[in-house]
Amino acid sequence: MNGVSLFSNVGISDFYLNNFGIDIKVANELIPKRADLYSRFYPNSNMICGDITDENIYNKVLKSAIDKKCKFLIATPPCQGMSFAGKRQQDDPRNNLVVKAVNFIKDLKPDYVILENVPSFFKTKLIIDGKEIIISDYLDKELSKIYNINKSILDAGDYGTAQIRKRAIAILTKKPIPLWDFPKKQKQITVQEAIGYLPSLESGEKSHIPYHFAKKHNDKHILWMRHTPTGKTAFDNKIYYPQKENGETIKGYRTTYKRINWDKPAPTITMCNGGVSSQNNVHPGRKKSDGTYSDARVLSLKEIFILTGLPDNISFPNWASENLIRQVIGEGVPPKLISSLLGTMPNYKNHIKGFKENKFKERELFTVA
Repeated sequence: MNGVSLFSNVGISDFYLNNFGIDIKVANELIPKRADLYSRFYPNSNMICGDITDENIYNKVLKSAIDKKCKFLIATPPCQGMSFAGKRQQDDPRNNLVVKAVNFIKDLKPDYVILENVPSFFKTKLIIDGKEIIISDYLDKELSKIYNINKSILDAGDYGTAQIRKRAIAILTKKPIPLWDFPKKQKQITVQEAIGYLPSLESGEKSHIPYHFAKKHNDKHILWMRHTPTGKTAFDNKIYYPQKENGETIKGYRTTYKRINWDKPAPTITMCNGGVSSQNNVHPGRKKSDGTYSDARVLSLKEIFILTGLPDNISFPNWASENLIRQVIGEGVPPKLISSLLGTMPNYKNHIKGFKENKFKERELFTVA
């Protein structure tokens, strides 16, 4: 079954679609570097880079999707205007990108649709023709005549990903295809189970494992975190706490300068996952004989890949900087959450030729040189 991906980023959400017989033939992404990465990961997809609010770009994407007979659509509109991490402004123009997605669904009329966003997505207000309407009601109003719509808030940590990441998910089936049911929750995976086998690294160190290297941090951050136990914030330290040159305590949230826990899924990995002073980014660490803790650093790229559920052999081109990789991972949708949805897609066996049940093999995907 051919598909189209809107607001594609670098295609993180799309990684395992092929395992379910879905071939993304058309994709759209605004930012050129991300569009280029998508094309490297999915060379057989027609990536159309540009602003989908531009009529020419919209029509180009739509025509290509129609020509390719796309029956599946996945759309993940940018969420900064709705996110609790942002200002959540009602008139943020990014909120209205969902309108473009809905218009595209109405124009293409695919059999199956996945819409994904931040948890506040469904309750966010849009201004349509001068009137307020929440997105949940807007979806029903615009699409319920031709689609069965199922909406819920899911946590990627309940669906094979060692990371707590709550997302608003709407799954749609074109009538008379039956309602698409949400999958059952799975046992959560802890950080220890996911990355505990990787060797310890200190600031600036490298290992023989691809992408398992430590960012270089400043000496004060290293000192504070060496004295911070697993799961704790450096603000709890009696001596080595975040402080200015004059000894005054730095103001900050208790989720900053904080080590994650070994025995839980990782906290949500954000775009700012490269900073010790950002939220829940520091490796859990291991207690040493002198009472300090190892791994006074943020998670390595390899650790972030694993905790996001990416393919084991994923590789980025040399021109992609560490900061760019960290950003696109922080913005991405954990792909195992999406693949869990596909496992309950109604009538999929009638649409997808050659699908073999229970053949999910994340380690046998691709490598990009």
